[in-house]
Amino acid sequence: MLFPQRVKIAALLFGLLPVLSQADVGLGLPSVETSPERLVELGKKLFFDRRLSVNNTLSCAMCHIPEQGFAQNQLATPVGLEGRVLKRNSPSLLNVRYRQSLFHDGREYSLVNQVWSPLLSEREMGNLSIGMVIGRLKELDDYSAEFAETLGDIDAVTIGEALAAYQESLVAGDSPFDRWYFGGDELAVEEAVKRGFILFQEKGCIACHQLGDKTALFTDHSFRNTGIGYEQSMGLKPGQRTIRLTDTVTIQTDVKFEGDVHNDLGRYEVTGEPEDRWRYRTAGLRNIALTAPYMHDGSISSLAAVLEFYSNGGVSNPGLDPLVKPFSLTSVEAEEIIVFLNSLTSSHIPRIVKSTRGSAAGAN
Repeated sequence: MLFPQRVKIAALLFGLLPVLSQADVGLGLPSVETSPERLVELGKKLFFDRRLSVNNTLSCAMCHIPEQGFAQNQLATPVGLEGRVLKRNSPSLLNVRYRQSLFHDGREYSLVNQVWSPLLSEREMGNLSIGMVIGRLKELDDYSAEFAETLGDIDAVTIGEALAAYQESLVAGDSPFDRWYFGGDELAVEEAVKRGFILFQEKGCIACHQLGDKTALFTDHSFRNTGIGYEQSMGLKPGQRTIRLTDTVTIQTDVKFEGDVHNDLGRYEVTGEPEDRWRYRTAGLRNIALTAPYMHDGSISSLAAVLEFYSNGGVSNPGLDPLVKPFSLTSVEAEEIIVFLNSLTSSHIPRIVKSTRGSAAGAN
């Protein structure tokens, strides 16, 4: 199901989509086109509205929390409709417009199309059909008027375009690292950041988390097998999952009661190619300090633990990526790489988060 982005194309033809300057997106990110403000606001309203779920309990923002880097810090994997556990971690939506593929397995390429996966998933928002969502929105007077003013009719394309427009607005560059590396401001970061960046390159991290001459997305957009998920799928690891109920309360559950949640074969589930088993999209590193826990299943809780995982060579398996191999890493080196990673947090985050305050989570 491939929907043309009709509104964006029409707006381009009539000159309604200005190109953001480098200063607007912030140092370190490619210039982009922006959607009209009313369209972004409509998408924002949908993003925070629980009425998009079948029982009016879940919104997009409940798994992609603004204050948590538009990810979710409390749980390794989210809890969806009626307490159903999802098998993958909530990816951050910051700078999502720059991704060449979407979801951890890359099964979608367009934000306009992507929105229908969570909306129709029985584990997430639980709608039985696209028509159900369209019909519900058409019954709401506020949405009928707002769609009429921006996109016209309420249909599968326009709902996707509105939600995509909001997600595309979540652009967050201009980090301290950017001001130093791309802007030439030697005082923008401490010396530990510079040493950490050198170590980041020397230890081979940059092979997958790449940057260019003028911009950096810190990903090569590839799919790689690091071994995460292999032992669970092959029955080689005890099936226990830690679920955080509050900031101070956790429980252990047996994953055998979660059905197929823990049996995750990654990119293979999209392509059917055996070599794609346990391959997942290489994540970008911008704003990484805000988006713990890490990896596609949220199984690693801290950046220090991620570095330890990679320095140990990942998890051995027949399809392990050749770039994932052990390397020496002292505690001081790890600390300095983490200082570098922390410097990738955008100065735009407070503004973006503030703009979401007071957004309705969905009212009847």
